[in-house]
Amino acid sequence: MTVGSVVVLGGRSEIGVEVATRLAAGRPVVLAARRRGDLAAESAAVAAAGATDVHTVEFDADRLTDHARAMSEIAELGPIDTVVLAFGILGDQQRAETDAQHAVNIVHTDYVAQISVLTHLAQLLRAQGSGRIVVFSSVAGVRVRRANYVYGSAKAGLDGFASGLGDALHGTGVSLLLVRPGFVVGRMTEGMTPAPLSSTPDQVADAVVRALGKGRARVWVPGLLRPVFFGMRMLPQAIWRRMPR
Repeated sequence: MTVGSVVVLGGRSEIGVEVATRLAAGRPVVLAARRRGDLAAESAAVAAAGATDVHTVEFDADRLTDHARAMSEIAELGPIDTVVLAFGILGDQQRAETDAQHAVNIVHTDYVAQISVLTHLAQLLRAQGSGRIVVFSSVAGVRVRRANYVYGSAKAGLDGFASGLGDALHGTGVSLLLVRPGFVVGRMTEGMTPAPLSSTPDQVADAVVRALGKGRARVWVPGLLRPVFFGMRMLPQAIWRRMPR
């Protein structure tokens, strides 16, 4: 039986590569990112983790018109087991409040581009009759805060879309895991003060792989954030608007 590949869309992502290394043993891995020739370190990491082959594919998330080509190229490499959507930007909230183009750029990458990729992927995996999709939402989208409302609004939209898509895929042989991490200490948040209940890329990847193994549809990282945010939904707006990032 042919073993399906692990695909990371956003092949330089710390979390994406950490997930791939945990799933790589005995499987081919596909790393898709801009400047595919500069993925030597990421390719070496998954190869060292036991990947049978490592392929790189040129992929620019913001070029919607190129998504079909990228997905087709990935499909031509063989059956797919797991696809991790690991691309995204945090952006600059302060700048986005006055720079409309910057605000649109954040939402384009973190929401619009994700919808495009997910729609292509859903068609591809439905036709295959199997596969798993990992989507990274955020606690920032559970209840959007004034402190990062541009990024949070994009994640809120993505969370809703992915939730609906997961339901639409029920019974097709394809599953979707929606991941809701809190603050992740890594390159994207470098220089920022970590929030309470922060995680590292390693910890997020461990939680993702455990959830995949259990066939879960949702996972919060860390798990304690789920009851915390249940309570935060009840906070009066006058208090909520003063909450930090």
